[in-house]
Amino acid sequence: MLSKKTKYGLKALTYLASVGTKEPVQIAEIAKHENISQKFLESILLTLRRNGFLGSKKGKGGGYYLIKEPNEIPMTAVMRVLEGPIAMVPCVSLNFYEKCDDCPDEGECSVHKLMLQVRDSALDVYRNNTLADLIS
Repeated sequence: MLSKKTKYGLKALTYLASVGTKEPVQIAEIAKHENISQKFLESILLTLRRNGFLGSKKGKGGGYYLIKEPNEIPMTAVMRVLEGPIAMVPCVSLNFYEKCDDCPDEGECSVHKLMLQVRDSALDVYRNNTLADLIS
């Protein structure tokens, strides 16, 4: 299930992309428009800024803005930053692989085989979508 952090992060990014300007947008405006707690949104936007998706400006006229074009922001990157590993189990993760303690042979594991398919399907969707696709 998608976490609220990821859901709200996607909403905030799409709002910033739909504004269509590099001018900073205040957190209060995003929170109000997307019906998100301002305090929670602040934390999400800081995460997105630290990971190179957003820039920020302090003071009067300050706020957050996209530092890349929406078509340059792949959903794989956003999902990994906000949600963590895309794989549902660590033994099929591309970036966070860990062997399962209870599995003697991944090649024979039915769960492993199914989760590989789930991971690949999710990756296919994320890789083929950018922030621009969410606003069009």
